[in-house]
Amino acid sequence: MSRYIDGVIAMNSSSNESSQVKLGLVIPTLNEAGNIPILVRRLHSALADVPVNYEILVVDDDSQDGTAEAARKEAELDPRVRTFVRKGARGLAGAVIHGWMHTDADLLGVIDADLQHPPEVLPSLIEPLLHGADIAIASRYVNGNGVSEWNKARLMISRAGTLATTLLQRKDVRIKDPLSGFFVVRRECIEGIELQPEGFKILLEILVKGRIRKALEVPFRFGNRHSGKSKASFKVALQYFSLLGKLSRHALFGPGQQ
Repeated sequence: MSRYIDGVIAMNSSSNESSQVKLGLVIPTLNEAGNIPILVRRLHSALADVPVNYEILVVDDDSQDGTAEAARKEAELDPRVRTFVRKGARGLAGAVIHGWMHTDADLLGVIDADLQHPPEVLPSLIEPLLHGADIAIASRYVNGNGVSEWNKARLMISRAGTLATTLLQRKDVRIKDPLSGFFVVRRECIEGIELQPEGFKILLEILVKGRIRKALEVPFRFGNRHSGKSKASFKVALQYFSLLGKLSRHALFGPGQQ
């Protein structure tokens, strides 16, 4: 099984004894009870014909609306669904790391709980990794119309946040949507690398710090939230700018200067 030491995902040599590739897909949640049943069932359907083993890890930040209970009901129907509750912790990145540390999967993924990330895109993310890619990213911008229903203010904020990553991205791995929250990465590409548990933009950190040689973007259309409320806030924005600062120091001086 995997283990987690001082913010670093590691792996025991006894894990992954099966010859078939395994996906560990994390759903980070905070008050998403109304979305869990339909999301999990759509995930099972989307993955039914994909040649991988998989488990769905719902990592809940101690929601008060019954999210964990909804996830446990799905786990009763299918043991490939597992539920974890974090007490006294908040943040998507930390929830994702928590889920990844509790799976021995070869492929590590994340998808939002609000159904704005269509589960039906997952096979298109997994397929490239089965043929040599290191990471596959569901991209809102690769075909230019993945966010066509957003208002101008939201689009401007998103574009500005993406533009701010330009100098951080490696020249050999340029991504149009480095802030996507829907992707799958090979475990070996981040094994032993310290990832920040604060904030929401874990993909950007992986692109900067990870051992990524081949990246692929898969276009998708950003959907409408099915239930619940957005987690965007001023605090989230501050965490993002803090991450940019840390990654800038990493890019300039290496890991010892974070």
